[in-house]
Amino acid sequence: MWQPNKIEQERVDRIQELEARGVEAYPRRVERTHSAAHAIAAYEALEAQDAEAAQGLEVTVCGRIRRVNLKGKLSFLHIEDESGRVQLFLRVNDMDEAVYNLVKDKLVDMDDFVQATGTMMRTKAGEPSVLVHEFRLLAKSLSPLPVIKQQVQDDGTVVEYGEFTDVEARYRQRYADLAVNRSVREVFLKRAKVIQAVRRFFDDEGFLEVETPILQPLYGGAAARPFITHHNQLDQDLYLRISFELYLKRLLVGGYDAVYELGRDFRNEGVSFKHNTEFTMLEFYKAYIDYNEVARLCERFVAAAAIAATGGTHITYQGKDIELGGTWKRITMRDAIREASGIDYMDYRDAASLEAAIRKAGIDVRPGQPWGKLVEHLLGECVEPNLIQPTFIMDYPRDISPFAKQVEYDEMHVERWELYIAGMEFANAFTELNDPREQEARFLDMAKTFRTGDDDETPLDEDYLRAMRYGMPPNGGFGMGMDRLVMLLTNQRSIRDVLLYPHLRREE
Repeated sequence: MWQPNKIEQERVDRIQELEARGVEAYPRRVERTHSAAHAIAAYEALEAQDAEAAQGLEVTVCGRIRRVNLKGKLSFLHIEDESGRVQLFLRVNDMDEAVYNLVKDKLVDMDDFVQATGTMMRTKAGEPSVLVHEFRLLAKSLSPLPVIKQQVQDDGTVVEYGEFTDVEARYRQRYADLAVNRSVREVFLKRAKVIQAVRRFFDDEGFLEVETPILQPLYGGAAARPFITHHNQLDQDLYLRISFELYLKRLLVGGYDAVYELGRDFRNEGVSFKHNTEFTMLEFYKAYIDYNEVARLCERFVAAAAIAATGGTHITYQGKDIELGGTWKRITMRDAIREASGIDYMDYRDAASLEAAIRKAGIDVRPGQPWGKLVEHLLGECVEPNLIQPTFIMDYPRDISPFAKQVEYDEMHVERWELYIAGMEFANAFTELNDPREQEARFLDMAKTFRTGDDDETPLDEDYLRAMRYGMPPNGGFGMGMDRLVMLLTNQRSIRDVLLYPHLRREE
């Protein structure tokens, strides 16, 4: 049960005083004609045409009190809504004295929500303001919001301090974080623009947006450990999806040419600055294209998202200048690893010899991994951190890519690429395998290669194979975590800073 501290108890007591004066602390009805920004913009537009007429512009605005300056028979309040702030100019002679006394007697506090009706004016200091005639409380704030103070350093950087600078506290109380940090609100406004731009791009390209099951009888489409739940009525274990892939490709069998889904995936694995247990994923599949055409689509939609969020394709991420427009670099995995490490992994075509070569090069590696995982380890250790500009790493080992078609030039690689930007992996794409016989063999090979319970275990999905046997058109597929794209476009280092409610340990 809530136990108010001294300040909170004082605010609770003020509610009793307000009620004694006939004032509702939480009224049922509210009116608003203008947002803060709209009121100022309308006033300034009218003022430019006719300054005298502008003084008669009547508005009703609502918002949270963010600044209070009491001066006897007149008071200045700044209120804030989503659009910004506007100043309220209260004078006892211009409004009901009993209402004005609510402010003068400090029954209205910082952080309270209020409604004000009046005419627009410009104060002696030149600030557009509302000369208030009617004023009412909308919602009493019992707990004062944290105070954030900022100090600009000599080099132009801003240092924040105060009672709400603990990062984990901000994540746990995102509502308060948003209320006091406009820059945080801006991040999530940009996130919304990115998602809108992505949807607009694929809708305009003729893709159909669809929804596939979140609860699945068999997980698949990615290498990850699932969350397990239980359906009581059916007495059946179900899995929270780790990917949309196998359900989306079933729709190509059903006759759709191009489908996409934006939604949540869930993976029961570690968290880091770029991983959260639930995250927003984009996947699309299009018939009659290969992974080269998928790469071109990727270049175009990421550029469109960048323009929507930032106004252009040139961005700065964690001090690095990155260009997201144009055509991006493409390099095979073999060439990239050979250039960075000096190891040509094709000289070591079994896991034991490749592991020995990696250790000989002074690179630490977990013993007993499959050949493809060792190659992937080399990529992560030697190549990935240096891929700052957008780069497609092409042609991955077959044994870690069960859903991709084999390349023409050998039996050990498939037509798969991953996209890297700013030293992070952003996207994964394939020329999708559509031969059901080969797909079944891949499932069986994976079952032999990986230990039961390993995060990379890929269960055989007989229903997916049944769908493929009806005939699946050649197609290209793609997946990207939207949270990482938002990180990139908002210059946020941690995924937690682009998730409204990131997963945290239980608060004791």
